[in-house]
Amino acid sequence: MKKLGILGGGQLGRMLLQEAANYPVDTWVMENDAECPAAHLCHHFILGDIRDFDAVYAFGKKVDALTIEIENVNIEALEKLEAEGTSVFPNTKALKIIKNKILQKGFYTENEIPTAGFKIIQSKTELKAMADFLPAVQKLATGGYDGRGVLMINKKEDLDNGFDEASILEKMIPVQKELALIVAISQQGEPAVFPPVEMIFDPVLNLLDYQLCPADLPEKTLWKAEAIALSVARNLKSPGLFAVELLVDKDGNVFVNETAPRVHNSGHHTIEAHFSSQFDMLLRVILGYPLGNTDAILPSIMLNVVGEKGFRGDVVFEGLEEVLQIDNAFVHLYGKKETRGGRKMGHVTVISKDKQDLLLQAKKIKQLLKIKGTGKD
Repeated sequence: MKKLGILGGGQLGRMLLQEAANYPVDTWVMENDAECPAAHLCHHFILGDIRDFDAVYAFGKKVDALTIEIENVNIEALEKLEAEGTSVFPNTKALKIIKNKILQKGFYTENEIPTAGFKIIQSKTELKAMADFLPAVQKLATGGYDGRGVLMINKKEDLDNGFDEASILEKMIPVQKELALIVAISQQGEPAVFPPVEMIFDPVLNLLDYQLCPADLPEKTLWKAEAIALSVARNLKSPGLFAVELLVDKDGNVFVNETAPRVHNSGHHTIEAHFSSQFDMLLRVILGYPLGNTDAILPSIMLNVVGEKGFRGDVVFEGLEEVLQIDNAFVHLYGKKETRGGRKMGHVTVISKDKQDLLLQAKKIKQLLKIKGTGKD
């Protein structure tokens, strides 16, 4: 039985393990929190820091294959393991490109993949000389995640608040829609593409609020989006699962925003709404099985459930019973012991033939389901 190691024990690891229970695979997880969401669902849990060379290397020597649930891992340890015969999904070349946004943008340019114009910035001094490039978005080269490390710079006065470290300054695109496509690449290089989802973000938290699948797109825009996402995944030259985030402007032009080399928030709806979920698909890739069917069973909407602002501490659910009474709603709680404002605590997927029903139920769930804490923030 193949031993699969997962670096990171958050909700993505948890959902991957839930799917792994259906396959002949021995699962290992490493995380520095013994109470993390994935800790109790794997066969073997190792307490360790995924950013530490020695910890990652020692963990990797125990397994046959490794995958990640967050990019913030020690790449040097993975390179050594890969050189010694451990399979890494995706491979370390792809991880190095994606982990650093400067390298990621260079990759798009080299491969003629449409992306917003950008400047490479090393310091705030360099940033302050970019007034003519505004409005723009500054993104830290490394370490940004879930809205952190991203800053909108609309006017010259905003430059003073910018990051004073290696980053990219990206020309702001007048966005009409934000999309995401999940692409799987098998060990033989065969692709499978999930239908695009339309993402709607919380403007305050800069987190995904909810998403619709399939995205409402003209056929020409759909083709562009699929072709671009496929080009990204193929040019990374690695088996694995890739979430490609795209921006569509008012003229129907499609640009890559960024890529994640792993299962992704934008693919959670696939658990109930598609024949093969993103988690099932990644396991098929790693275990060398045929790729699954990406078709939707029914249209869906998925909304993130985050901790209510102003609360922290032990989790208190409000409205959970009422949401569980909705026939076509599927609730996923991540098992996090502590909540705080804006923290991802779960998601709910609704499936229906009727788009209006999806929107109505999503609005209802958002009003009903609240996650508060025993303490105030």
